[in-house]
This record gives sequence, C-alpha cells and structure tokens, in this order.
Amino acid sequence: MAIKIYIDQGHNPQNPNAGAEGNGLREQDIVYRVGVDLAALLRSNPAFEVRLSRPTAEAQIGGSNSESLRLRVNDANSWGADYFISLHTNASELASASGSEAFAYSSASAAFALGEDILYWLNQTTGLKNRGMKVRTNLYVLRRTQMPAVLVELGFITNPSDASLMNSRPDLFADGIYRGIVEYTGA
Repeated sequence: MAIKIYIDQGHNPQNPNAGAEGNGLREQDIVYRVGVDLAALLRSNPAFEVRLSRPTAEAQIGGSNSESLRLRVNDANSWGADYFISLHTNASELASASGSEAFAYSSASAAFALGEDILYWLNQTTGLKNRGMKVRTNLYVLRRTQMPAVLVELGFITNPSDASLMNSRPDLFADGIYRGIVEYTGA
C-alpha cells in the first residue's frame, strides 16, 4: 500500500493568508513551485501517493486565515494522509539570517525524526545551513493533523542569497525534502 504524503504549500496566492515577501519574491509563489516539484518526485516513486493543498498556482483556500488552515488540515485528515509536510519560507528583520529549519508538535514524535532527515538532506542538496528541528505546539497544522506533521522553513526570503536560491532552484529544495522522506520511510 502506498505511503500517502500530503504537501501543504503554505499560504494563499492572495490575502487572506498570503505569505511573507522579500527581495521582490513572494513566499506563496516559491512554496507552490517547490511543492509541485516535490510532488513530481514522489509520484515517480511507486511507494508514494501524493496530494497537494494547492494543485494550481491560483488555488485560493478559504476566506480567512483560520479557515485556510482548517481546510488544509481537514483535507489531509479526510484523505487519510500518512505524513503532512507544510512548506514555508522564513523571514527575519536581519537580512543575514539564513538556513533551513523545521517544526514538529513534539520532540518525541515521528514528525520530529522525519524533520531531522528532511533538514539533513536539504543541507546536502542546497548547501544552506541546517538550523535544526524545533518544537512548536501553537501551530494549527501541527496541532490538528491526525498524522505526523512537519512544517519546513526552506530558507529566508529576507536573505538575498537564500531567496535567490529558492527562486532559481526550487528543484534543489524539492530534492532535499524528497530524499529526507525516502530516508525516513525507507521507500
């Protein structure tokens, strides 16, 4: 039976729930492209079945921030996903802030271990610093999912170098996440 991976491309193309902006780029556009590339990699492996929260770049989920989050989580839960991966770009007032990090609801969880594998491989494929796994119990997509959920901050959209790499090579980020998922699941 295929392992069901739900890829949540964080944020909507327009408000409500649009993402961060930096260096002339929008978070929602970058994570959409990384998600599509990641889905293609997973679909090429018969061990996986994939669903995207935003199957098209124009897909708008919900009429408010809270409804957008609820609909994404409900879609993954009702589909019976085995793993939930939420893609984001980080932002900071410090333009020097750089690297990838990820969040899980608990450190003693499958999600935390999966996130560690994803971050290891993101570092290998992109060269960006591995800022490590962190626990966040206040994030809706980590609290309300019925499966292990990892929120991945690919890099800092506010850092010119990170932003340029995410924009020009979304495939590297997709490849890193894919390798992390394969390593964790053994697929």
